[in-house]
Amino acid sequence: MSRLKLPAIDPNDIAVKPGSGTGYPEPFRSRMGDRAKRRLGDACGLTKFGVNLVTLGVGGQSALRHWHTLEDEFVYILSGEVILVTDAGEQTIGPGMCAGYPAGKRDAHHMINRGTVPVTYLEVGNRIAGDNCFYPDDDLVWCDDGSGEYAAHRDGRRYAG
Repeated sequence: MSRLKLPAIDPNDIAVKPGSGTGYPEPFRSRMGDRAKRRLGDACGLTKFGVNLVTLGVGGQSALRHWHTLEDEFVYILSGEVILVTDAGEQTIGPGMCAGYPAGKRDAHHMINRGTVPVTYLEVGNRIAGDNCFYPDDDLVWCDDGSGEYAAHRDGRRYAG
């Protein structure tokens, strides 16, 4: 256990939230594969934006391909190489490289580890009530109607559970 006190933290002291901790309903949840997050922003008490230290095992993916209406997202690769998939296609990014996804830009994105070693990266995103998230490859929309977030089919029906 670290001797650090807030506002400092040691990421190794933060519990790992495994891939099954995603809010996706099945059949989507299990598609994340080997993905684990340490919620650094939460551990520091941040409320305006989130910061996660993410490890994608071989075959893992960051998320379903998606875009947000109100949330900016940013990732910075620390180790390994990952395939960044956007509407424009695929490209490989590695240590010291980053990607940013502006809110409202309908360029769906995600990252996949097709390599032979785990990939580690920082992910940062703001937290804005009312953000909706669209998944063009899947029958899924992530909604916030002001009374909470929920997963829905494209036709508006909520997923069970």
